Amino acid sequence: MAQVITNSGHDDMIAHPKYGNILASSSYDGKVLIWREQNAQWQKVADFALHSASVNIVSWSPHESGCLLACASSDGRVSVLEFHEGSWAHIIFPAHGLGVNAVSWAPAATPGSLVSSKPDAGGRRRFVTGGSDNLVKIWDWNPDQKTYTFTLSLSGHTDWVRDVAWAPTLLQKSYIASASQDKTVRIWTSSSSPSDSTAAAAGSSWTCSTELPFEAAVWRVSWSLSGNVLAVAGGDNKVSLWKENLRGEWDCVKTIE
Repeated sequence: MAQVITNSGHDDMIAHPKYGNILASSSYDGKVLIWREQNAQWQKVADFALHSASVNIVSWSPHESGCLLACASSDGRVSVLEFHEGSWAHIIFPAHGLGVNAVSWAPAATPGSLVSSKPDAGGRRRFVTGGSDNLVKIWDWNPDQKTYTFTLSLSGHTDWVRDVAWAPTLLQKSYIASASQDKTVRIWTSSSSPSDSTAAAAGSSWTCSTELPFEAAVWRVSWSLSGNVLAVAGGDNKVSLWKENLRGEWDCVKTIE
């Protein structure tokens, strides 16, 4: 039986189950709450009031990177919460001046590592954000500065970027999908090799390989677990599934109304 969390303090809660029995939620009150299942009941174990406006979405990192939670807020900042050795720590920094609408983590392993003679052990920390400034931005962990640093800006959308999704594939090519109020989805690709440095791999090799037009604003994009099917949800109350063919073109294989 599904359990409803009551008295959460959030009018509009977004919960993400990861790491077994831990949930994170965010809302218009600017807070991020952490919940843990104890004795068949969900109990609030942490309360973070780091933002001055709505926290629009939260996203857990791949488990190889640790217990990390990225939070995107309308106050223009991104916070990253980390649970380590029994306590929570956080980093917060400006990302999009007009507000951050979405955040999505990259796979922890280097692209191409599955087919490389030198497999990657994983654990890399990188994510992509989308904002009300019409931009998509890539961020990398800088161990020297102990914060996330801006690496690259992807421009092309003409209205708010409502959602971003980094494909979980570990093949040679990386994919990022961005959904916009401008009624398009852009698919960005990078063909970095496993030997590239972190900065180079996230750098100028990213290009917009495909722009998919829609009849209404696009609200959400989500990749399948294998990273080869993209789901798109829009303001026309439709969900469509897209898949890349052998010619590198994206075909709509299913529409749900």
